[in-house]
Amino acid sequence: MTMNNESFTDSQLEERIAYFGELITQERLSRVTEVLKQRTRHVSVVLEDIFQPHNASAVLRSCDGFGVQDVHIIENKNNFHLNKSIELGTSQWLTINRHRESNTNNTVEAIKKLKSDGYRIIATSPHNNDVNLEDLDVTKGKMALMFGTELTGLSDTALDLADEYMKIPMYGFVESFNISVSCAMTLHHITHALRTSEVDLSLSERERLELLYDWIRNSIKRPELHDKHFA
Repeated sequence: MTMNNESFTDSQLEERIAYFGELITQERLSRVTEVLKQRTRHVSVVLEDIFQPHNASAVLRSCDGFGVQDVHIIENKNNFHLNKSIELGTSQWLTINRHRESNTNNTVEAIKKLKSDGYRIIATSPHNNDVNLEDLDVTKGKMALMFGTELTGLSDTALDLADEYMKIPMYGFVESFNISVSCAMTLHHITHALRTSEVDLSLSERERLELLYDWIRNSIKRPELHDKHFA
């Protein structure tokens, strides 16, 4: 999503939701409302320098499927591209934050922002102090799960700045899973553990209003034609 609703007051958002809600079917509105109830920002996914579009797109699809709203894309060396046949339109329902400033270590800036927002940075990589996925404590607060590039994994910078390290146990000859598989397995375990815990995963009322407005608007062809109603 690229729209910025920060300038709207709550009442302005509610007015727009009511207006655009009349332009979609009741079935679509009900579906949007039900999905929104399951959305969380307690978990975020961070992708560092992913270069294969089908992997990045599959991760987005998993995030949507497991109710994870925020994805952070770090682009130091590799640009982020979508494969629409893989992500199947899920990107329009997610909040995608792209960190791609030139002449900047975007890994540092992304992690700094996430930590300032209260996230613990969990590097998905074998490490001296790592824990198995099943042993990760999901009750300690918000978490940002970092996944690295296909061949070499997370950068030294990401590993140095991480708060914790997590790995998926391996029992075969292969040393690692594909990143999209790793992300799906990780999200399945963590979101299930969280949803069966007493941790509050719900969005704030403001977050709910912003996403509801975006999602309803995304359900309409050429919604910009209706913006003049609020001029």
